[in-house]
Amino acid sequence: MADMLKSGAQRIQDTLRELGYTNQVVELPQSTRTASDAAQAMGCEVAQIAKSIIFRLPVKNMPLLVVASGVNRINEAKLSRYLAEPIGKADANFVREHTGFAIGGIPPVGHLAPLTTIVDEDLFHFTTIWAAAGHSAALFALTPQQLVNMTHGIVMAIK
Repeated sequence: MADMLKSGAQRIQDTLRELGYTNQVVELPQSTRTASDAAQAMGCEVAQIAKSIIFRLPVKNMPLLVVASGVNRINEAKLSRYLAEPIGKADANFVREHTGFAIGGIPPVGHLAPLTTIVDEDLFHFTTIWAAAGHSAALFALTPQQLVNMTHGIVMAIK
């Protein structure tokens, strides 16, 4: 039941409702911190896990959200060329400061402020994908198109 969710997961459930979606956040007894853990918990392919990775755009000191298929490694040089600026690693403090969430439970929506978002085109190989929901044991199912609509993301090849 949604009113029994941990605070971070409830925040995502509330965000989904505010955005007009009926997707339901589920909390599990085991961790879904990694794409592999999440896939095992949901009984799906690792590639169906939409992992949210925060990078730092050092020139602007702003975050960049990349939502990637759980099996893909992000090509930072490619993203840097696309954005025409360098991309750096974001430490845990930077991530929490800009999203309000800890690494391992970063959702694609519900951040403290809207983020520039890149969505991995490989997620479109699936009808249903799973994304973190603000806690290391919370997820929600969605379609790749819902992901793009929710985040106003730019779809591109990220590997």
